[in-house]
Amino acid sequence: MSQAQEVETQPVATEYIPPSVSEHLPDLHAGSSYAHYSPLPVNVTPNSPESQGTPVVLGVDEAGRGPVIGPMIYGIAYLPIELQHSLLAETHHFDDSKVLTPLVRAKLMRTLCTSGTNLFENVGWAIKSLSAQDISAGMMRYGGSYNLNAQAMDATIEVIRGVIARGVNVQEIFVDTIGQPAVYQKKLQAIFPTCKVVVEKKADSLFPVVSAASVVAKVTRDVSCEVLYQGVKTGKITAKRDAMEVDGVVEVEDLVIGWGSGYPSDAKCVTWLKGNIDETFGWGSECRFSWGTAKDLLEDKNKAIQIDWADEDKENNKLSQYFGAGMTGIKGEEQELRTWFGSGVKEIF
Repeated sequence: MSQAQEVETQPVATEYIPPSVSEHLPDLHAGSSYAHYSPLPVNVTPNSPESQGTPVVLGVDEAGRGPVIGPMIYGIAYLPIELQHSLLAETHHFDDSKVLTPLVRAKLMRTLCTSGTNLFENVGWAIKSLSAQDISAGMMRYGGSYNLNAQAMDATIEVIRGVIARGVNVQEIFVDTIGQPAVYQKKLQAIFPTCKVVVEKKADSLFPVVSAASVVAKVTRDVSCEVLYQGVKTGKITAKRDAMEVDGVVEVEDLVIGWGSGYPSDAKCVTWLKGNIDETFGWGSECRFSWGTAKDLLEDKNKAIQIDWADEDKENNKLSQYFGAGMTGIKGEEQELRTWFGSGVKEIF
């Protein structure tokens, strides 16, 4: 297991449920993808017919690209250009979410969402949650795969456009890359020609605004996985919030530990998948059926029912074959189809 995946297995701070999860519990329960946008910060003036709004820098990062369990989250953060380093890096010490502890990430996310804080008043954010069910449906789509890179690109474009549509004057865009940075940057630059677009590897550790987006994405994914795991255990979706503040102690169990990080290389994840497979349906909407790990388990005759589907190329007979000359030599019940709606004309006269 890589160092990044080991970090993913750490127990998650569950005393805070961000609105990117708490306001979308029905979507999580249904296995649906969704987007969430924070309110426009008070210190970010929107565009108007009379003047341009506050110039902002926007960062994009994802969490959960590789796991077989749970959604993939694309996070966005934006704020006035001149505040990127002083507010995010120097004051609040944002960094690549993988090097921050779960408690630190949760604290930063809470501050982002708490009215009256300097983060809330200056930083806006958004997420696009791509459910495991929708990821699998796209990758296994009949007639041509909607691959993960294409889904990720579309999610990135959607949330950037969503922020711009809310009147935000986006001048600079920094993105953690998908594949080759130069190719990805060229595509985004063509879509957002009035913005300066920079796509780089490890952008979450290079640009504070991407670090903030990384935290937004990671906290949203972690809590989403906890909520999904709780739903699997209890049959319903619930969200406990602020347990630490109410009772003085954290009483929320480490829900996500049951299936570990969700990565195929995580022994806890594979053990959970093996122990919770339904012989007919496999798993619920929390699992990415298009991943090799899930496919291998479903093809194991000892764990799942095997179904042989008819070959469409061989079985796609025309309906006319059952009523005309094509019936020659067909006997028994299939022959009865010829007189199902009455006798033929020659039989009457």
